Amino acid sequence: MTLLAGICEPGRLLAFMQSTTQEDTAATLERIRADLHPGQLAFVNDQTTSILGVSAGYGAGKTRALCAKAVHLAMANQSFIGVVMEPTGPLIRDIWQNDFDDFLETYDIPYTFRASPLPEYNLHLPGGDTKILCRSFENWTRIIGINGAWILADEIDTVAPSIANKAFPKILGRLRAGNVRQFAAASTPEGFRWMWQTFASEDSKGRTDRKLIRMRTADNPHLPPDFIERMQANYDPQLLKAYLDGEFVNLTTGQVYDRFDRANHVADITAPDSREPLRIGVDFNVGNMSAVIAYRNGKTLHVFDEISGANDTDALAAAIKSRYPDHRLYVYPDASGGNRSTNATQTDIAILESYGMSNQSPRANPPVRDRVAAVQALLENGKGEVRLHIAASCVKLIECLELQSYTERGEPDKDQGYDHMNDAIGYLIWREFNPLHARAGRGTGVRLY
Repeated sequence: MTLLAGICEPGRLLAFMQSTTQEDTAATLERIRADLHPGQLAFVNDQTTSILGVSAGYGAGKTRALCAKAVHLAMANQSFIGVVMEPTGPLIRDIWQNDFDDFLETYDIPYTFRASPLPEYNLHLPGGDTKILCRSFENWTRIIGINGAWILADEIDTVAPSIANKAFPKILGRLRAGNVRQFAAASTPEGFRWMWQTFASEDSKGRTDRKLIRMRTADNPHLPPDFIERMQANYDPQLLKAYLDGEFVNLTTGQVYDRFDRANHVADITAPDSREPLRIGVDFNVGNMSAVIAYRNGKTLHVFDEISGANDTDALAAAIKSRYPDHRLYVYPDASGGNRSTNATQTDIAILESYGMSNQSPRANPPVRDRVAAVQALLENGKGEVRLHIAASCVKLIECLELQSYTERGEPDKDQGYDHMNDAIGYLIWREFNPLHARAGRGTGVRLY
């Protein structure tokens, strides 16, 4: 047999060169399934869900599940291309190659491996040679141009959410060949990152194209007897929920808006009649504009609507105007919107004003800590007064208030996408309820220290 060009490890190429039949393939798959525990088996057997996830504790067997899944998908898509992705290039070598080599050799699956220029496997199957490309998530653009049948991602929650969220739709766009087209990911959960957003967030509920399987460390019968006991001795209970049971928990340094409580702040609120002016907090982001829509009742703010994911300022303004054509509209945007634009022709604030909205932003944004403190004070002040009420339909705002955490540097985290709605309501509350701006846009002449 002709060797593939590149670097190949001695002894690996000729280990399984005997021919196989489809009957041999079926028997091999049966042997693999017989060695899997129930969580792994559920993951491997599902070939109908388009987007499949495994949330697993340490040692739960997720890498072996990915190896089994790769072989099953390769055999279901013989002669088509599959892709396996690790967070970084070195992890392809240190985690995936070692485990996958052992897996293929354990089940006598004939293959060829090429290490350069980029690692790839070729499984020699009855329906034709079947290529498996190994790529890093940090260089996800390298799969652009590939017509793949399936893609697997390992430890995806260790990838920065900003990268994972940008790469995910592009990766799905590469699934355009083969018999069973599927994207599957396995990871130990790292807080409320990509896995949670994709499979457990409010946005993902009711989606029939995706499913999450949980695997606990205790599900793996092959671990050393003292493995779980050692984990319990070295991790606090919160971490153990994630690292033993695969649960989504807050692993960072604390909730930014820790005074928020659904029981206290989520209420039955509807839009007021057209005589009531609306107060709208706005956060500018290209492709992800956010707005909270509220009205003021004395010292209390009632948030009854939200807009998330608008493409640009024009789209956001048009959506607000179409929903509330007869109301007076006061907008409280990010002050930097007066200097830049999401459509490159007008500033963001000028666009809002062109739709008849009255701009209430200050000349500059307040310090982040002051804006956070203003929201916290409306959630509950020192007297125990709750002055912020949110409609249950504002699911994105509620989610963001619950889930935004501080980074290790003590700053509100902006990497996971929970900052946009919080920033929007923060601009509104700072301007409308802070004593410096108590007269709706006119300075009080009082400087507070």
